[in-house]
Amino acid sequence: MIHEVIEHSATQLSALYKPSGEEFFLLGHFPGTPVVPGAIMQEMTTQAAGLLITEHHSPVPDYDSEKTKGWALGVLRAVHAAKYKSFARPGDKMLIKVELLDQLESVFRFKGKITVDNKVIIHNEFSLVNIEEDKLKGLA
Repeated sequence: MIHEVIEHSATQLSALYKPSGEEFFLLGHFPGTPVVPGAIMQEMTTQAAGLLITEHHSPVPDYDSEKTKGWALGVLRAVHAAKYKSFARPGDKMLIKVELLDQLESVFRFKGKITVDNKVIIHNEFSLVNIEEDKLKGLA
């Protein structure tokens, strides 16, 4: 749910997404007036934060989700706050920004926001966790 990362560091990441109107999540949301659902906007900030964790805070070197076994990075643990202020529609250029606020062992707390035309349409705080793959699969 990210088309392009435009900048990143160990504590911040900015990315772009532009809905085309053909996305599965726009079908029926809402008929005749498609808007990006709030849950999808949460997922966009979660994925941006997951990219930051993968690039800068991976517990294994050169993490690759297709090849590296043993870890699941950036699993959503909690949404602490979310405020939806407006909508994104097909053709809008969505700027997704996340900032790492705190890290305690394998838990990362972020704040995020998405803007369209310099107007904030969502801001949120959430936590992600790096967990062992076996726990994700329910084996541990």
